[in-house]
Amino acid sequence: MSHSGDHHKISYIEFAVTSVARAKQFYSSAFAWSFVDYGPDYASFTAASAGIDGGVRTAKSGESSGTAAPLIVLYSPNLEATEAAIVAAGGSIVVPTFSFPGGRRFHFSDGAGNLLAVWSE
Repeated sequence: MSHSGDHHKISYIEFAVTSVARAKQFYSSAFAWSFVDYGPDYASFTAASAGIDGGVRTAKSGESSGTAAPLIVLYSPNLEATEAAIVAAGGSIVVPTFSFPGGRRFHFSDGAGNLLAVWSE
């Protein structure tokens, strides 16, 4: 699927939770969101049920799901060019590009305390 019209637009949101199963139960019951499981530590939801594509993931050790900000994920067809633009604008890469089922992404800081990510197929 092509996302060329989505270049640098918000594409995905990810929540850190203490229990993926509990989060799925809550969002399914409260808002009728539907989920696709990607193992015990990740489940995704779609814009069709939630208004935006996204996911819930098990919070990492030392990370509190109650205080962790949701991760906003932008789309880019060219991760390398977007990474260079972020660095040139004064941002910094905090998680280098890695692969995941469906694509690749990296995380960055905007220099003002916000952490975001960019993904591509």
